[in-house]
Amino acid sequence: MSRTALILALAATAALAACTQRTRPPGDAGVCFHVVPQKDGTMKYNKLVQAPNLETCAANLEAMRIKFLRLGGSQQEIYGAYQSNFLFLQKEGVFTSTSLEGPRFVALVRTGDGRLAIPGAMPQDPAGQ
Repeated sequence: MSRTALILALAATAALAACTQRTRPPGDAGVCFHVVPQKDGTMKYNKLVQAPNLETCAANLEAMRIKFLRLGGSQQEIYGAYQSNFLFLQKEGVFTSTSLEGPRFVALVRTGDGRLAIPGAMPQDPAGQ
């Protein structure tokens, strides 16, 4: 394959990747949603609470998750949405992304006792360094 053909093939692949449909969450200001994937691949957005920030939204989603588990539910990981960001509550912590298919970034981490904390907020053990 010639160099020009290779460059054109790479450009076409990049263009197709850029056109891939991305699932975007609602951008309602201050509204925290619980997101439920549907069988047809769409998402159902259930308004949970008004929240002043992403951390408060995540805390409310975590409280809901724990309440459902105490009632006999089995869903360990849940989705949420807050101001155009998806929230992914997982055993490691809370991750965020601007699309369902996009890269996920750490928003909150779990402490040793399972609570959620802002990364770097927990004191470090100097002996463990």
